[in-house]
Amino acid sequence: MINFNQKTVWITGASSGIGKALAVKFASLGANLVISSRNEELLKELANSCNSNTFILPLDLEKSSEFPEKVEKVLSKFKTIDLLINNGGTSQRLEAFKTAIELDRKIMEINYFGTIALTKAVLPIMQQQKKGHIATVSSSSGKFGFFQRSAYSASKFAQVGFFESLRFEEEKNNIKISLVFPFLVNTNIAENAFSENGDRWGKSDPLITNGISPEKCAQDIIDGIIDNKKEIYSGGKGSWILKLKRFFPELFYKIMRKQFSN
Repeated sequence: MINFNQKTVWITGASSGIGKALAVKFASLGANLVISSRNEELLKELANSCNSNTFILPLDLEKSSEFPEKVEKVLSKFKTIDLLINNGGTSQRLEAFKTAIELDRKIMEINYFGTIALTKAVLPIMQQQKKGHIATVSSSSGKFGFFQRSAYSASKFAQVGFFESLRFEEEKNNIKISLVFPFLVNTNIAENAFSENGDRWGKSDPLITNGISPEKCAQDIIDGIIDNKKEIYSGGKGSWILKLKRFFPELFYKIMRKQFSN
């Protein structure tokens, strides 16, 4: 059983959804929390609800040049970084042929390049410590593409390739890597997704609103980290959907098309 008491846990995308739920749960476990997102006001509200040593560190995943300085601030506050949870990111609700290439690049910059840039800024600290754990929240879209999510899915597939490679490379430094695949979690990711002209989609997604709570997903992630799982699934349908795609691909595509038509 991992004891998170006084361990430094850095969570990106912490101002809402899964990230917020993770922060609250790690706070209850006595962790030293670093909570990051672009929205400092929401981070302050979260910090007030966390009964733990919480450090508010605003961070924009598009501004990777600032990451080394952010890492130094964390070390100045807590001395170590034991667990980095790459949860921040963005989505889309727009067909591929309507998605301007600039928007494809923006989504990749946030979800992929921003995530790996922060990871690379933290890695030397964990290498020096000879221990650490990095958990990256991918998506079911990191396992298969879906309607109106071409750039989002591409960024999540890219994350998987990077972190699977990193896992092999960092075994010698006792750095553990977990990839998280949430399936249908009730968050505001759809409302905040990019639509045409880079606008906010601003609508709920019935598939997501009927999903599990962020709190249930957060507990699944923590349980997976404790068990040192290489892949962590949450949302109930993940395992059977992947098996269906592997062994009965035509049935899988039929079901996916039906989900969208509903």
